[in-house]
Formats: sequence, structure tokens, C-alpha cells
Amino acid sequence: MRTASVGHAVFAVTLIALGILGLIEGGFTVIWQPVFDHVPAARLLGYLCAAVSLACGLGSFWPRSTSLAARVLFFYAASWMLVFKLPLIAQAPLTEGSYQYCGEMAVVVAGVWVLHAWFATDADGRRLGFAVGDQGLRMARVLYGLALIAFGFSHYAYLNLTAPLIPYWLHAPVFWAYLTGGAYLAAGAAIVFNVLARLAATLSAMMMGLFLLLIWLPMVVAGHISAFHWGETYATWVLTAAAWVVADSYRGVRWLGLGKKA
Repeated sequence: MRTASVGHAVFAVTLIALGILGLIEGGFTVIWQPVFDHVPAARLLGYLCAAVSLACGLGSFWPRSTSLAARVLFFYAASWMLVFKLPLIAQAPLTEGSYQYCGEMAVVVAGVWVLHAWFATDADGRRLGFAVGDQGLRMARVLYGLALIAFGFSHYAYLNLTAPLIPYWLHAPVFWAYLTGGAYLAAGAAIVFNVLARLAATLSAMMMGLFLLLIWLPMVVAGHISAFHWGETYATWVLTAAAWVVADSYRGVRWLGLGKKA
């Protein structure tokens, strides 16, 4: 087996789980949504997404296929973002939800981009040198940072949806909604400008994990959860796994430095 980090292993397992879920349900799992009704052969496309997730997740564990799996998943996820996510912004540029949807896919793309940069072959370097190595890692991190900024603004734009999700025992839900939104904005800016970037990436991944543990999983355990909440649970799980990979890409970078090696 070949894994570059614990985050890589968790992300690969997550892809496998999403692939299996997509094949069982016969539709698009959360990271591939939304897909417009007019898209030709949408059901077949849903099965293709599931197959890609499953195959690339499994392929990530074997040395002979790791590079290929990372390459396929990177180009597939990036193409999906360009074709299905960015048009949402073009259609509604003043609607924060458009950036939120695109940001979720951007986190996934950033995660698989890190894997592609890590496992790129010499041929990858010759064909698309900008997307691999240190330059590829930097671009993946910036994309992740921009996604965090979109998440931060969403906490403010949709305060009426965010605040009620705060566990009652934490009290002051509006305060926590503003605080986490500000934390996303600060982390995103830190990563984009490469200032305290390792700390920002690590803390943002931890915050996503805490959302999963404190908000969504208790709803699942209590049994009071709708289809929307199930989707948010899956999404948070996937985003946490992808964010973990991005955070792992900073290994060797100073925690309090300006992106320099330790």
C-alpha cells in the first residue's frame, strides 16, 4: 500500500465510501451536486461519478496505480468544477450560495490537486509542470484558501440558517456563527497570502471536523435528520477529509513562519 499521509488514507477511504453510496443510490452523491435536469444522460453521469470515486479511492492505495488515480481524479474533479459549479456563479454572481457550492467543490479539487502534485510522474512534469511540484501545491493551497473565504461569507449571508445549527449547550448561537465565519475568512486570507498558512490550514480542517462531530453526527444519532441534513453530513465528512490532505501538504513548513521550511 502507498499512502503519503494519514489524511491521504482517510480521503481515499472517503472516496471509496462515496463511490459505493453512489452506485447503490444510482445518483449523484453530495460532492457532485447540483446537476441541472437538462444535462443529457444525467443518471449515467451519476454512475460515472460513483465509479470514478470508487476506482480512484481504491487506486490510491496501490503503488502502481497511485499516480494514475490522483491524475484522473484531479482532472475529473477540476473539469466538474469548471462545467457544473462555476456556471452557478455566472448565473447568480450576487448570490452567496453560488460561491458556497463552488467552494465545496474547490476544497475537493484542492485535496486531489495536492495528491496529484505529490504523486506526479516525470511525464506529468513535462506535460503540465505548473500543476505539480511546489508550484502545483501552491496553486492547490490558494484554491483551498479562496474556498474558505466563500464559506466565511456564507456564515454571514445565511446567518438565519447557520445560527440554529449551533448546539444548544454552547449558548449564544449568533456569536458562534459570526466567530466561525470570521475564522474561515481569516484562515482563507492566511493561506492565500501564505502567512501562518500551515496553522490556518490545520485549524480550518479541525474546525470542519468539529462541525461534523458537534453538529451533524449528533443529529444522526438522535434520528432527527432530514435528507438535507444527511447531505450536509456527507459534505462535511468529505470536506474535512480533503482539508486534511491540504493541511498535510504543509509538513515541514514552519507553524509561525511565512511559508518557509522548518
